[in-house]
Amino acid sequence: MLPTKILDRYRVTKGDNFKLKDYPPDDSGNVDFEKKDGQELLEVGVKRLSRLQQRLYAEGRWAVLMVLQGIDTAGKDGIIQHVLTGVNPQGVSVHSFKQPSHLELAHDYLWRAYRLLPMRGRIGIFNRSYYEDVLVVRVHPELLQNQNLPSDLITKDIWKERYQDINNFERHLARNGTVPIKFFLNISRKEQRERLLARLEDPDKMWKFSAADVAERRLWDKYQDVYEDMIRNTATEHAPWYVVPCNKKWFARLVVAAVLSEHIKALDPSFPKMSTEDAAEIDAAHKELLDEKD
Repeated sequence: MLPTKILDRYRVTKGDNFKLKDYPPDDSGNVDFEKKDGQELLEVGVKRLSRLQQRLYAEGRWAVLMVLQGIDTAGKDGIIQHVLTGVNPQGVSVHSFKQPSHLELAHDYLWRAYRLLPMRGRIGIFNRSYYEDVLVVRVHPELLQNQNLPSDLITKDIWKERYQDINNFERHLARNGTVPIKFFLNISRKEQRERLLARLEDPDKMWKFSAADVAERRLWDKYQDVYEDMIRNTATEHAPWYVVPCNKKWFARLVVAAVLSEHIKALDPSFPKMSTEDAAEIDAAHKELLDEKD
């Protein structure tokens, strides 16, 4: 796995002086190995994550909420596929946050996230999340009208207020046994162009392409500004952001797997201890099976 000092360089817990330009998307932590070595190391990391997840699931005390945010083609689906491959599906839930439904718009913007939070013992993955309401909605403020808010509540301070709401929400989660771990998948504009072209030129990837991706790409600078502001205002000790360099997919996956493992390891989950009565019953069952005649 990657050393903790490398993971720390991507961790943001205080956003006062945060600047996205200080986190190059083509960084690879100055590690002295290449893609092949990284993929082999990822296999080791996934096995470690699987063992930790078993303990998390068996203990059933903590839940982990993994938030993935990033512009189109940043690699959210790939991270879910490659990092969580070896984890027991019973202990993982994945939810994608797309355009809100009529039912979701009839509630406050955090409602659809709250109802999908992971149970204790599980890892919940939000592919995009409640942060869309300070990202996409901020870039496209006309979407606020769809939320049917009283006009008096749509003020110049609405984004500041939403950051406060989110911070309070995540503090509530942390105080009640759900650990928020947030990843901003950081790619360059050039890399996004190459990935969009790859989708268009590969029949097996073309289904992923949407004309809306190019329309949103025209707003690249606006998105970078709101991503920076989001991290600046919502990075905390109890709900840190990890600004993951994603130009190299293999390195991004390695970072996410290592961060997830480190957070679960810090919870120190353990398999339940048996009572004296349970141990006696197991010993008796074991003896009966051994003595059983074919």
